[in-house]
Amino acid sequence: MQPNNFAELVDMFLGFISLLVPFVFSLALVFIVWKVIDAWVINAGDVDKVKEGKSYAIWGVVVLVVMSSVWAIVRLLRSSIFG
Repeated sequence: MQPNNFAELVDMFLGFISLLVPFVFSLALVFIVWKVIDAWVINAGDVDKVKEGKSYAIWGVVVLVVMSSVWAIVRLLRSSIFG
């Protein structure tokens, strides 16, 4: 489908982002869970790995909060500007 005006182009782009965001969320969540399991379950006796796992857990939560905030802003803009 080819957009006829700027609003349709932006709507098409935002639609693509809306499809891409859940996929990126899933990848980020799987990566964070894997790193935490690797650090706290597989290498539980290694102090450096546990410390690294805590770092991944904290930064993972921060990243997921930022990603969800950006997604909410995009959805808000899409619904308010383009109906």
